[in-house]
Amino acid sequence: MTLDHPHPVDAAAVDASRSATLDPEAAEQLRQLLVLLCDTVRLRALFALRATDELCVGDLALVLDISQDQSSYALRQLRAAGLVRTRRDGRVVYYRLADAFPHELLDHCLRELLAISGGEDLP
Repeated sequence: MTLDHPHPVDAAAVDASRSATLDPEAAEQLRQLLVLLCDTVRLRALFALRATDELCVGDLALVLDISQDQSSYALRQLRAAGLVRTRRDGRVVYYRLADAFPHELLDHCLRELLAISGGEDLP
């Protein structure tokens, strides 16, 4: 791409920004992950799982005061995205955050975003 704008352009800044931006495929993958976080049940489920080692569908439903169907659906979507993993003990399936889950995202970034937007502090 050429830099033939009718106004002055900082070519070094353009090059630096271009090399730091996401390619379209990575941006789409990130968009899909962020869409998962746009659902209050899924977002709350991640925070609940952060607070403990693991929870089954029924326990998460109790924590979030939702139905087991809602809990199961949210966990299934988070698992499909690779954000949580499972462990089976007989007929009970337990969910936990994936080993490589960026805990800092929940602990800092999302809390800071909420504070910046004028929301209440999270527990």
